[in-house]
Amino acid sequence: MAKDKKGKNESKKAKLAEKKQKQEKKAEKKAKVKSAKVEGSDAEDVDLDAVLEEYKKQQEQFLKVTENVVEDPPRARAASTLMASPSNSNQLLLFGGEYFNGALATFFNDLMVYYIDRDEWRCVTSPNAPLPRSGHAWTRGGNDSTGVYLFGGEFSSPKQGTFYHYNDFWRLDPSTREWARIETKGKTPPARSGHRMTYYKNYIILFGGFQDTANQTKYLQDLWLYDTQNFVWHSITPPPAQLKPDARSSFTFLPHDQGAVLYGGYSRVKATVAAGKQTKQGGGAGGSKNILKPMIHQDCFFLRITQPPADAPPNTAPTVRWEKRKKPANTPSPTRAGATMAYHKGRGIMFGGVHDVEESEEGMESEFFNQLFAWNIERNRFFPMGLKKARAPGKKAGGGNGEGGRERVGRRDRAKQNEEELLRQLAALQAGAKGLDGDADEMEIDAILKKQRGEEEEEENDEKRKVRDMPVSMEMPHPRFNAQLAVQDDVLYIYGGTFEKGDREFTLDDLYAIDLGKMDGCKEIFKREGDDWIESEDEDDDEEDDEEEDSDEEADDEEDAMEVDDKKSKFTPSERKKKKAKEGDETPVAETAPATAAPEEEEESEETRVDDGLPHPRPFESRRDFFQRTSAEWQEILMTNLRWKGIQPESLAVKEIKTKAFELSEEKWWDCREEIAALEDEQEAAGIGEVVSLADKAGAGGGGGGGGAGRRR
Repeated sequence: MAKDKKGKNESKKAKLAEKKQKQEKKAEKKAKVKSAKVEGSDAEDVDLDAVLEEYKKQQEQFLKVTENVVEDPPRARAASTLMASPSNSNQLLLFGGEYFNGALATFFNDLMVYYIDRDEWRCVTSPNAPLPRSGHAWTRGGNDSTGVYLFGGEFSSPKQGTFYHYNDFWRLDPSTREWARIETKGKTPPARSGHRMTYYKNYIILFGGFQDTANQTKYLQDLWLYDTQNFVWHSITPPPAQLKPDARSSFTFLPHDQGAVLYGGYSRVKATVAAGKQTKQGGGAGGSKNILKPMIHQDCFFLRITQPPADAPPNTAPTVRWEKRKKPANTPSPTRAGATMAYHKGRGIMFGGVHDVEESEEGMESEFFNQLFAWNIERNRFFPMGLKKARAPGKKAGGGNGEGGRERVGRRDRAKQNEEELLRQLAALQAGAKGLDGDADEMEIDAILKKQRGEEEEEENDEKRKVRDMPVSMEMPHPRFNAQLAVQDDVLYIYGGTFEKGDREFTLDDLYAIDLGKMDGCKEIFKREGDDWIESEDEDDDEEDDEEEDSDEEADDEEDAMEVDDKKSKFTPSERKKKKAKEGDETPVAETAPATAAPEEEEESEETRVDDGLPHPRPFESRRDFFQRTSAEWQEILMTNLRWKGIQPESLAVKEIKTKAFELSEEKWWDCREEIAALEDEQEAAGIGEVVSLADKAGAGGGGGGGGAGRRR
């Protein structure tokens, strides 16, 4: 017994000596860090104007715009901008951004072009391009369909000691890759970053953002419109009594056929708390203090724009009005910041985000998301979007026999025949307009059909390019916030974003593609792991403190219970998190909250479910099938709309009427996509593989037969 006690005392002495040695090393390290901060601080030494001037000189050495193929994808970056090219449906445009490795920040001003059909990246260099930046915004040009407009952004010294905000305005021609700086007379928007831009007819709309000064971050709520025809900025000041969005950044700003819509955002607002509230002991000297509290906005506004009359003087500003909408139904829960959205066919496609929970002792805990939602703008409602496996060929949805397989194949064949017939009709209209007849007419129709299918281009390029097979997963990309989104040809592209773990920040370096029509998987275009994070001295100190606390706890445990094994006495951080999560799940508040919100949600959903009197798509019906069935109705709707606008339908060609009618039907098909997809899932679960109207069947001449009877059963 005495021997055990002696051994215990010696072990304790050794641990105390080791602890003392660690404290001496820590003090020495802190002294070094302090001196390094004084010597290495770039807060005063770096002249940002001189740095940017040097960038400009290097850029001017390029004599012309060049585009070179690069072997690897772009370097990892955050706060960049991604866009589907307005001039080419096979290209994505990526510009700017920054990368922070824990010690130094690097900013980019390269224009990267991704060729979708070739799986190829190209880098564009230009003698006249915006300087390196992040947090900027760009948008298409509306009526200026060939232009892309960019404004603002920020730049900092490598150690982020000093910041610089831009207020320059640029136009990019996506076909020639040429940049042009736009200089305008009169007032222009002040410098900022974190703002958003969208378009309406001949206007570029800019709102919000923030400015970082040495003392504070100022969030903005000013509204600006740039007239692309008269080359002038309009500063819009709504009446004082009019409701308008609060100052914010990182919000959603989408185009609308009568203006624009705004949703969500992030800002910090002033709040008063008890002076002793933030202390670990839970006490304080009393009194109160002002803090800046994070705020995630969930409100929604419609920006109605009315163009000036035709006889108005030049440079007349349009009439602009903010209108507050109801909070969207079925909003993602919990609230999240950094959830980005891309516009697609009258809806916003939203991905990712982060929900922060502030705690007194543990600091900030964050939950990251990788869910996908569609926000139907007209109905003001969110719909969750999930991936689903492609239906197996020759297999009925409900696990049926060979008969079900034949039915499904038959439906696909009919859809293909209908599409071929529609294409042939459109080709015949084009050939007829050229005044051809006989064999020449048939040859012209075949040539047009071949061109429409893209067979000529495919035949030439199939030999030249062989696109690699890309892995497809039935899981969404890794959770993140501030990902860059773009939709090109009904395919959603998700690029990069940020993820945090502890005090470490990961800039994700990947690109994914999801077909929004099929939702049959997430294609990984590229993914690279980065591991060049440089830990700060503060992080090292925190780790050492944790180690010391663990060793103290371990020593105390040994004294209190000698019989307990050393390994079992340790309480790891992951176990603490698990215990905490378990305790959180058992709280009654979390269980009752969704139940109280349900009635309100149902009430809102009833309000947003509106019957517009238009033809409605059916489950399992493709866009072509839908138009084939309802073509006459859509043409009638189109002609009525044209007459309301004072346009005589007789003045348009038949082909033009059919094309515009198809666009209307396609818009309706996408508008109902989430609801129809839910119906399809329900019917497949019930073993229904196809829904056929008896009227359509009779009209097609399919009178009897076992197939129809089987479907009715």
